[in-house]
Amino acid sequence: MPRAKPSYLSGGAWHLTHRCHNPDYLLKFQRDRTRWRHWLFEARKRYGLTVLNYMVTSNHVHLLVQDRRLGAIARSMRLISGRVAQEFNQRKARKGAFWEDRYFATAVSTDHHLVRCLVYIDLNMVRAGVVQRPEQWRDSGYREIQTPPKRYRIIDVGALCRLTGFTTADTLRRHHRRWVMEALRSETLEREPKWTEDVAVGPDSFKARFC
Repeated sequence: MPRAKPSYLSGGAWHLTHRCHNPDYLLKFQRDRTRWRHWLFEARKRYGLTVLNYMVTSNHVHLLVQDRRLGAIARSMRLISGRVAQEFNQRKARKGAFWEDRYFATAVSTDHHLVRCLVYIDLNMVRAGVVQRPEQWRDSGYREIQTPPKRYRIIDVGALCRLTGFTTADTLRRHHRRWVMEALRSETLEREPKWTEDVAVGPDSFKARFC
């Protein structure tokens, strides 16, 4: 059954998840994950999408964004999902759906819940047993936050600093590493369905806004 279209709140943070059809492992090759990141970069340039974190796995993607421009999230997701599917089907001479239904959006309270969501995304491939540390997975926001590329940056570190209360990117990076290391040491890496199934995550007063 199609999911209802979310009503984005200006300045709010959203965790978006989008799964491949079935869900097949249509993003299992590096080439296709790289193309998804390319179109995410294009969405940031074209629509001013504020990207806080992301993760591209073999059969689904995670994207943490802030809604700062009206319509930027919806337009960006249409661009990314449409171009990735089109390129893949053309190259493979394939027909049929690439993505499973529409993406799912979870509103995230911009308090400690935002940090928890950030780390949850970072540890996706660790939970899956593919890598032991998040920096070992190339297609992730963790690597970009910790080792910023000279070109084609996707993560808006300035926005992430403002939302987490840090004044410099270096301070954010130190705390970011610590949050992830603490989560790894805690050995509590189970999947938390709320991040991909709930309409909103945060205090009761925050969640009530989306009922």
